[in-house]
Amino acid sequence: MAIRKTLKIGDPQLKATNELIKDFQSPILIKLVVDLEATMHKKGLIGIAAPQIGKNYQVFVTEPRNTLSRNFGKGDKLRVYINPRLIYSSEEQVEIYEGCGSVPGIFGPISRPKVITIEAYNLKGEMFQLKADGILARVIQHEIDHLNSLEFIQKTKDISTLIHKEYYLKNIRNSKQQIERSQISIKEYKNIEKEVVS
Repeated sequence: MAIRKTLKIGDPQLKATNELIKDFQSPILIKLVVDLEATMHKKGLIGIAAPQIGKNYQVFVTEPRNTLSRNFGKGDKLRVYINPRLIYSSEEQVEIYEGCGSVPGIFGPISRPKVITIEAYNLKGEMFQLKADGILARVIQHEIDHLNSLEFIQKTKDISTLIHKEYYLKNIRNSKQQIERSQISIKEYKNIEKEVVS
């Protein structure tokens, strides 16, 4: 297990192509997932993608929970997503303030689909689907953006709405709107009966 440096916006590795995982037994993949989890916890993040620690693979992890930057009550367990793809995004959108370990000190209101369904593989090479809303849907979409070489500030409608972390913590983190919109009310997981990848 190693806590990795989080690459910052402007680093070319954040814009590089991220490769699909083909070998689910690879020690490289297992170490990558362990390092992502350790780095996410150490940095106080609720999700992190492989390119953020300089590894250009289609892998990310999430674990929505209360942190210094997040306050929304009940969260979700640690999940691993390998070769993910969004298969459904609701027309209804919701705006939630986002931050990012690769864009330190900055938060901004980003509008994204309220409900999504993702399809991905776990570490056993088994395919699953997860339907979610709230902060879980939010962090999944945020991390998929990283796999597509995007940072959240590229999705802001108005750059003047970006705020410093200090202001966010004082005025937004515990606001009724931020907490309500972050609540997870949909969390539907199912295994997909497809051939296990080896």
